[in-house]
Parts: sequence; C-alpha cells; structure tokens
Amino acid sequence: MQTRPASAHPEHGTVADAMDAAGPQVWEDMTVEVALSVMAAACTGHLVVCDEDGQCTGLVTRARLTAVRDNSRYTDRIRLRDIADVIGPFASPLATRAEAERAMRRRRLGALPVVDDHGNALGVLALTR
Repeated sequence: MQTRPASAHPEHGTVADAMDAAGPQVWEDMTVEVALSVMAAACTGHLVVCDEDGQCTGLVTRARLTAVRDNSRYTDRIRLRDIADVIGPFASPLATRAEAERAMRRRRLGALPVVDDHGNALGVLALTR
C-alpha cells in the first residue's frame, strides 16, 4: 500500500503534500443512517466527524457504518459518537508521508484525518492499493 505520489520523491514529502480535501464534515450526534445518507449524496467513502465545537474527533468509513448497521444489536438511535473507533488517530500536516503510512498500516487504517494544532480538519490522507 502507498499514498498517491505528489512529488518526484514521495518518500520525502509531507502529509500536507499527499492529503485530499477533508470532504464532508458531520457532527458526532448524527445517526448512522443519516451519516450513510450523507456519504451516498456526497459520493464519498468517509466522513470527518466533529464535536460540538467543530473540532475533528475522527473519521468514519462507509464500511464501518455498514458493519454497525448490519449488526444484530443495531438500533436507529446509535450515533457516531457511540462508535468506539471513530475517535482518532490524527496526522499532522507536517509529518512525513512515510511516518503516516507506517502508522496507518500498523493500525490497519485506510484513511486518516489531517488536523492542525487546534484540531481543525485540514484534509484526509488515504492509502491506495
């Protein structure tokens, strides 16, 4: 797996060089069903999740939401904040791409929110096969 090359020497680039736009940002109190609808409307496979102050708390994927919805214990009251693995981790835009890729592989993440020092979502770093 590797990120999209953005320069002649991708291993020397930063996360900021390789990240995509953050895309749709949603609130933690959104239900799983509404989040899936937002994803479908936006034609995206992930959403950046924010708290009531607009700070990024994580990222949720279509695969994760579908797995939650398909679980026998699912109810329409489950909110994004109720999904334990929504929270973190994050990447700094100044981190090297190699560092971020290693962290993503270790945690088996396909995408990682990129945030500034104040917790604002700047973009998303995604691995490609």
